[in-house]
Amino acid sequence: MTALPMAVRATQQDTATPAPATRSADAHQVLERCRALVRPALTEAVGRLHPWVGEMAAYSFGWCEVGGAPAVASGGKGVRQALAVLGAEAAGAPGRSGVAAAVAVELVHTFSLLHDDIMDGDADRRRRPAVWKAYGTGPAVLAGDALFALAVETLAAQPGGAGAVRTLSGALGDLVRGQADDLLFAERPWTGPRRVRPDEYRTMAEHKTGALLGCAAALGAVLGGAAPETVTALDRAGRHLGIAFQIVDDVLGIWGDPRVTGKPVHGDLRERKKTFPVLVALGSPSGGRLAALLESGEEPDAAAALIEDAGGRSTALAEARRHIAAVETALAGVPLAARAAGELRSLLDFLVRRDV
Repeated sequence: MTALPMAVRATQQDTATPAPATRSADAHQVLERCRALVRPALTEAVGRLHPWVGEMAAYSFGWCEVGGAPAVASGGKGVRQALAVLGAEAAGAPGRSGVAAAVAVELVHTFSLLHDDIMDGDADRRRRPAVWKAYGTGPAVLAGDALFALAVETLAAQPGGAGAVRTLSGALGDLVRGQADDLLFAERPWTGPRRVRPDEYRTMAEHKTGALLGCAAALGAVLGGAAPETVTALDRAGRHLGIAFQIVDDVLGIWGDPRVTGKPVHGDLRERKKTFPVLVALGSPSGGRLAALLESGEEPDAAAALIEDAGGRSTALAEARRHIAAVETALAGVPLAARAAGELRSLLDFLVRRDV
């Protein structure tokens, strides 16, 4: 997991030699295996919801259309549920030991997406209308709340559930802090003493993205009977992964191939997002000129070139590599079951490569 990220097609000059393609193929198999293990329990949990709320949940997972007709829409890769299953297996327990953790984190992740789409005004999710556009804002909020409550109920019913719920609650507190910071960043100026600094952004990314990734692996390990130091190491690895994942996403948001990202080139610049490469460039001597371009919303090509010239792209990729190295350090510091550790590394490598 030292090479990053082959999938950022336009940034290959900044990456190390790509790892063999079999690593990503293995990751696809891992994701599919974990989804197949978790899906029955996830379906059963959603089936306990009020029928209307359950339909909205099923729609958000890609299982149905509005009205309940079956669908084949993408419900996401199931990354967090896979991390939970692998966390249990890394502790030497069977994968089924982590299923309740996988269900809980998948429910919480979906709850956060429902609310994020409303807060951000995003009308689409996975190439179809977001839940709030399909059903209305109020119903989407209700569905999100129901998924959160169901996640807590799922964990609380497990042996040792109180400790698992505390772990999930801590991650949720961080997630909320990260979301709050992200919303507040949008209101802060591009330049001057109140501008957003890269270190603030790293903290936001750890909270908003990394906390739930770390929690997923840690919860699986908790339910798998892992020692506390293993649980802590998996949580730490997930948090560093979240930062690397977010920074790679930022690079893709400016220079990524639309065929890979599904987003228009320079999309984040058109939306004037304060992403990591942008924040790095704003702190350079070119910061004033870049701020003017971003404020106007015009000439995204010129803004992208200026960010690159100021070191925004290369610094972002170097930062992502640093956090990938921290993931490896965390995983190497504790004993993990060999097969699960290998699958875990394959999955983490896949996530930062972003080759699909």
